[in-house]
Amino acid sequence: MSKLSKRKQMITIMKDMNHSEHASKSTRILERLYTCDEYTSAQTIGVTVSRFPEVNTYQLIESAWRSGKRVAVPKCIPDTRKMDFRIITSLEDLETVYMDLKEPIVGRTTSIDKGQIDLQIVPGVLFSYDGYRIGFGGGYYDRYLNNYDGDRVSLAFDNQISQEVPIEEYDIPVNKIITEIRVIQCRKIRDAK
Repeated sequence: MSKLSKRKQMITIMKDMNHSEHASKSTRILERLYTCDEYTSAQTIGVTVSRFPEVNTYQLIESAWRSGKRVAVPKCIPDTRKMDFRIITSLEDLETVYMDLKEPIVGRTTSIDKGQIDLQIVPGVLFSYDGYRIGFGGGYYDRYLNNYDGDRVSLAFDNQISQEVPIEEYDIPVNKIITEIRVIQCRKIRDAK
């Protein structure tokens, strides 16, 4: 099955989750994240602002602020398919853009170099145990993660985990996937191969 077919199939499955189950699972995932070394040691976190049916990152953003962490959110640049992560200090620093995405308002936020982001929360639709993923189809994160040296963690519902996903030469895996029932140490799985 192609990446496109797998992506469409998983998005359909995710959208079938009721809102109560989605909220409960999102909370359990975030509770696991908050105890991970990658999160506790991070001063600055890069994260997209979620929309249903993704794991809810609004709670993560607000929790990070309460913990004194800086939060950087991507501004997508469609012409180049690159991202400019910008520090937000309030949800009012966001605007709705194409495809109903929430992105930072350039005039109210400051750009940050990827080297200053300690932990990157990497979104995706389908994940393999060794950390490869099928994203939402733009290729933005694979471009961004090239030469990124910080921690790469994904938050996913357990049904988004697959034995394998198609891998292309420019795909960059995450080192850890956190679901509502487990933490998958992807780097250790890759190192054992």
